Amino acid sequence: MTTTGMRPSNASPTPKPALSNRTEILQELTRHLLSAWDSFDHPRPSEPQLSTELLKRLGTPLPEQGEDPAHALGDAVQILESSVSPARPLFVAYVGSSGLETSVLASAISAAYDINLATAAGAADQLDQQAVQWIAEFVGFPLGEGHFTSGGQTSNLTALLAAREHALPDSRRRGVQAGSATVYCSDEAHHSVVRAVEVAGLGSQSLRRIPVNGKRQMQPGALEQVIQQDIAAGRVPVAVVATAGTTLTGAVDSIADIADVCERYKVWLHVDGAYGLPAAATEQAKPLFAGLDRADSATVDAHKWLGMQKSCSAVLLRQKGILRATFGHEERYMLHEEDASNPVDQTLEYSRPFRSLRLWLSMRSHGAAQFRSWIAGTLQQAQTFTELVRQHPQFELLHEPMLSTICFRHIPRAGLPEDQLNTHNTALARAMQQDGRVYLAPAVLDGKICLRVCFVNFRTPQAAVPFILEVAQELGEKIL
Repeated sequence: MTTTGMRPSNASPTPKPALSNRTEILQELTRHLLSAWDSFDHPRPSEPQLSTELLKRLGTPLPEQGEDPAHALGDAVQILESSVSPARPLFVAYVGSSGLETSVLASAISAAYDINLATAAGAADQLDQQAVQWIAEFVGFPLGEGHFTSGGQTSNLTALLAAREHALPDSRRRGVQAGSATVYCSDEAHHSVVRAVEVAGLGSQSLRRIPVNGKRQMQPGALEQVIQQDIAAGRVPVAVVATAGTTLTGAVDSIADIADVCERYKVWLHVDGAYGLPAAATEQAKPLFAGLDRADSATVDAHKWLGMQKSCSAVLLRQKGILRATFGHEERYMLHEEDASNPVDQTLEYSRPFRSLRLWLSMRSHGAAQFRSWIAGTLQQAQTFTELVRQHPQFELLHEPMLSTICFRHIPRAGLPEDQLNTHNTALARAMQQDGRVYLAPAVLDGKICLRVCFVNFRTPQAAVPFILEVAQELGEKIL
């Protein structure tokens, strides 16, 4: 007896959906969102702590039965309120998102539809490519192809895999002999470059760290010398990674000079602009990025200076077709329509959410001019803060900023030895994090432990810039 199409008589009833009260819970969510957005408009006086009751609930085992979603949502909001959020106006510790509200809307609606851009997704594919084109146009990159990824790590890896396939054709199939190929970056390049070189099978021993100059930029002359040595030794230079905004100090490598070297030796030039590249859209910073149009690939994180929620990064390539050569494949479960490729044939990721909708909706809602204005405003804040540090007798400026990141330290008393200054500034950074009025982080620059601020948040008011230094002085004198 067949049971096809029949329901057994002893089967359990179909469970009811968890959200039977959709309208009510959406109203509750809206209330929480409005409250969060209102709280982001002003710096808060201290860092809140979780209640004892909620801490206990976070230690309970897996619940067998469900509860009112409103109660769980309320706990989630309390947890978020007691967590470190880069959307707050005086969060200046790292280069992070600033919680753009239009991006929240896009995140919510895209999560509801749960579109996967690994395979043909209809109209979403066209929007995705328009968003790629828009971000390339915004920063001034001559786009051939590109796509959105989970972050700068994946974008940098994608670009280096493309560079590897370009320099060593069919290496994705045959592999790479140890020590046969090299990649070049500055001493202050992001660690994601190291990881990408390792994952690409080239080995971190094949990564050449090029020294920086007084502006903390890669030295093109030293780069050329090392490339010549590797070529003479029979090694294949795969790529040079120029950094457009280092994480530590915001330095922008001289892309044009590095492009000259790459063109002479026919080496792929990748620009890691995850943090700094959006500044290329502003009049005051655009000259720093001269030569970007000569790069073979570039990375830009929209979840940093462009304010999108994580994760929303883009990898841009000048040459069309290289991504399919790097990632394309034929599988019985994902058929091709004649010669047309599936989107996954150009990406490292399979399950790829609709990240680009965040940028697309935000650009549609605000316009490129508004984004340029926001970025220009944070550049001005960095200049203001730099001058305040330079003029203050208790603070020392440790480098000349090129973008919006400043490293400085508190010197409460003249004549303190370096070890005591390092201990003092470490304690000061931790005290500021616990205080909560201003959230910054320690860093190490040339062996000196210092304080580091990054201005990338459109919510940070210009009038609050001096307050950062005031709090640092106040807490620094207390802990002395």
